[in-house]
Amino acid sequence: MKAILVREFGPPEVMKVEDVELAEPTGTQVLVKIEAAGVNPVDTYLRTGIHAHAPNLPYTPGKDGAGVVQSVGDGVTRFKPGDRVYTAGSVSGTYAEYSICDESHLGSLPENVSFEEGAGVWTPYATAYRALFQKADAKAGETVLVHGASGGVGLAAVQWAKNAGLRVIGTASSEEGKQASLDNGADAVFDHTDEDHFSAIHEFTDRKGVDVIIEMLANVNLERDFECLAMFGRIVVVGNRGSVEFTPRQAMTKDATIYGMSLFNAGKDELDAAHEAIGLGLSQGFLKPPVGRTFPLADAPRAHTEIIETKAAGKIVLIP
Repeated sequence: MKAILVREFGPPEVMKVEDVELAEPTGTQVLVKIEAAGVNPVDTYLRTGIHAHAPNLPYTPGKDGAGVVQSVGDGVTRFKPGDRVYTAGSVSGTYAEYSICDESHLGSLPENVSFEEGAGVWTPYATAYRALFQKADAKAGETVLVHGASGGVGLAAVQWAKNAGLRVIGTASSEEGKQASLDNGADAVFDHTDEDHFSAIHEFTDRKGVDVIIEMLANVNLERDFECLAMFGRIVVVGNRGSVEFTPRQAMTKDATIYGMSLFNAGKDELDAAHEAIGLGLSQGFLKPPVGRTFPLADAPRAHTEIIETKAAGKIVLIP
């Protein structure tokens, strides 16, 4: 089968398509024919080798994907050949024509969800779910700011929050991103390249501030997030690309809580809860993974460049 292999850490170009032997599943393993693989920012960090969870070389990237069960090990009880699934992890990687996954890595993909959409399910929606509900404990009637609402996690957060009865404010910089945020349920969207957008958001809330901030770029925004945060507000740091100068008195003055989170750290009960909520949301249709751009498998390097350097609206997907 064809698969992307990374034999050394480095820039996107270290990803090469190679012929790889097709493995057979054993025990609780499932062999999935990958119809679409999701590309996430974390994939690019792992590829550099500087991430805390950097894999051993060589490896095939990717945890997110969607496809059809090809065969199962003798210990599998929940899936059978022919089942449509999304992946929430992979033993062998999803940037490939086939992927070995543990049974626990899989969720059922409803017929109303395409494979391209299914490739954008797990990391964005589980991350957003954990940030909003397992960390910030967001409640109906509160106001949430999704600071970076046009990417995969941002749009997922908008959809989750809107369905849960929150007032949703998003930020984006491109017209496409702003419209995508509105189309997915945001009540208002502000341009985060505007130096005054923090005060504009504060005014929009009648100077009460927002109860929760889902922060996608903490190194740029964290110091100023307090300008529009309500008393006793919560900030969840989902994304960060550098250091930040921070004044702790801002957190003290507003009695605020700052949470850091990584999906890698979620326990089994939290992951199970996310799977259950995602399954319900997909089936009922209030979760609709937006697909931004698709690339053939061989263009994985370009996909990694695009996800970091461009203002994406929706998920970037590889088609094996």
